Amino acid sequence: MRASRRTIGRAAVVAAALLVPVAALLRGPIATAQSPEAPHDATSHQPFTDVEKWKRILDDPKRDEWQKPQQVVEALGLGPGKLVADIGAGTGYLERYLSKAVTPGGIVLAVDSEPEMVRHLGERALKEGTSNVVPVLALPQEPFLPPGRADRVLIVDTYHHIDDRIRYFHRMAEALAPGGSVVIIDFHKRPLPVGPPPQHKLSREFVVDEMKQAGYRLADEKTFLPYHYFLIFQPGMK
Repeated sequence: MRASRRTIGRAAVVAAALLVPVAALLRGPIATAQSPEAPHDATSHQPFTDVEKWKRILDDPKRDEWQKPQQVVEALGLGPGKLVADIGAGTGYLERYLSKAVTPGGIVLAVDSEPEMVRHLGERALKEGTSNVVPVLALPQEPFLPPGRADRVLIVDTYHHIDDRIRYFHRMAEALAPGGSVVIIDFHKRPLPVGPPPQHKLSREFVVDEMKQAGYRLADEKTFLPYHYFLIFQPGMK
């Protein structure tokens, strides 16, 4: 019990030092298709309140075959002392890989707007001994990242869940450290054996255009994932 309290205390101190506030707002209960009147809003408002259900889906060992978590994290170019924010961290599928990639001295902000998911992220960090993973309870419209600190902002299978994306990512530039980048990994907009239905997906070209409107340029792209695009953006239009 004392060891658990020490670990919790360290995470709390880190969160306070990074000035990461917390707030709560539940996602809507019904999944809806994208409206043509709101082309930059979420294509799906999927409830994530049932943690056990999403653990079975998101932590399915078969996911490793096509999500390739180790290879994804290696491609981020992280290192000791870096700060990476995982937006829409969910059950924490990627957190142990991210934790190892920034050790020693680095921090993983595991950000989610579902309170029960954030609770689970904390419990999982304790269980896995990843004391540099700091769960952050966000709002859907505000991830609460510390200004000028994030070396990487990672968004995996989550971009299409975000409303008002141009404003959201325009403001996110303030959270990036010098040389920092936003990495978007999401499903190709075509029928696939995994992932959401095609009407909930956004095409690679659509994402690139949206991010350009938000003030970013496509700096790099990886192509090793079978079902996803892997896009790396940096602020600036050059």
